Amino acid sequence: MKFKLLCGTLLLTAGHAVASGFALIEQSGSGMGNAYAGGAASAEDAATVYFNPAGMSRLKGRQVAAGGSLIGVSTVFSDAGSSPALGRPTGSAPGNVGGWSVLPNAYVTMALNDRAHIGLGINAPFGMKTDYTAGWTGRFQAMKSSIETINLNPSLSYQVSDALALGVGISYQQLRATLSNVRSFGGAGEGVSTMSGSGSDYGANAGVLLDLGGAGRLGVAYRSAIGYKLNGAILVTSPLGVPVLSGSAVTYIKMPSTLSFSYFRELGNRWDVMADLTRTGWSSIPELVIASGVTGVTLSRTPENWRDTWRASLGGNYHYSEQWTARMGLAYDQSPVVDAYRTARVPDADRTWLALGGQYKPDKNSALDFGYAHLFVKAASINNNTGAAGLPSTATVGRLLGSYASSVDIFSVQYALGF
Repeated sequence: MKFKLLCGTLLLTAGHAVASGFALIEQSGSGMGNAYAGGAASAEDAATVYFNPAGMSRLKGRQVAAGGSLIGVSTVFSDAGSSPALGRPTGSAPGNVGGWSVLPNAYVTMALNDRAHIGLGINAPFGMKTDYTAGWTGRFQAMKSSIETINLNPSLSYQVSDALALGVGISYQQLRATLSNVRSFGGAGEGVSTMSGSGSDYGANAGVLLDLGGAGRLGVAYRSAIGYKLNGAILVTSPLGVPVLSGSAVTYIKMPSTLSFSYFRELGNRWDVMADLTRTGWSSIPELVIASGVTGVTLSRTPENWRDTWRASLGGNYHYSEQWTARMGLAYDQSPVVDAYRTARVPDADRTWLALGGQYKPDKNSALDFGYAHLFVKAASINNNTGAAGLPSTATVGRLLGSYASSVDIFSVQYALGF
């Protein structure tokens, strides 16, 4: 019961996507101020369970870290001549989406002996939500779209030598999704189509942490792709609210793998510098197909043609005193969305991070981290009339023509304790 309650809490709070696609990189409060530069090499608290399990080798005794991020997204749609489905009005409601979401996470590590550590992480690595106002122009293509996940990640690290540590982990992930849009019935009015489903599967992660002595630390971390079979239901209602199609539905989605290269170096007693380069395999999502759970007949097909992406980040710390540290970071995050295939469900685009933060250590065994980041998102154009068959169908879904302007603000906090 407690496990189900915890899963439900994380699933409900993980909302708007912040990194590219629907990835959520905000998995620690200590990393926020550096824009997550050096994530696989910093290893300063128990959150290393997620970023690089080999980093547990640097932690003493038992360590816990818990925190969360408050994520605010603002997306404004500017119409440039959209047209509705045949026989329906254009719609006057604004096509704006956004709001605030809370993203929690928690980690614990324990030293088994001088060389081996175990750890556990609980977080939500993927999530997104777009929820449009009824009556907006693109309602025939998208109304509500949400993806929510939870990740349970037990891990093990081993100190091979003074310079080399290895780490491995297993991820159990749950995912649930909801997709809805308005269905045109021509002159008779408009109904609603809703598909929802859930599923779970396993993945793995591994990492290497190499101590370069006076030259710093180098970390390499890999997280495998995880494929889901989502079983659920589809419901289509008429303008009178009467079901015209109801039954089981199934879809498959493969969340991407990631490969990170990170560097961390102390420059004297005051400064630290760090960097990160991460490759995400978003080409695992070429299309979204929803089929009947009984007959296997395709009910809808949406070409996505997502591409693999890179995220690059740089960061620095300034240790003002033994108690206070200031953090700063900059990152550039590519979007997997190709302009020609952008949809109203994921109006994603490249973004630039500017981050600031700090740490307060009341004593040698505890730390309070806090951070803020503003994300400058590139304008995203859209020209879409893809129907349920995956082909142009202006008569059934209209044509959505315009552009999206988005920005993101993130506030993070974390408390870490060693004992």
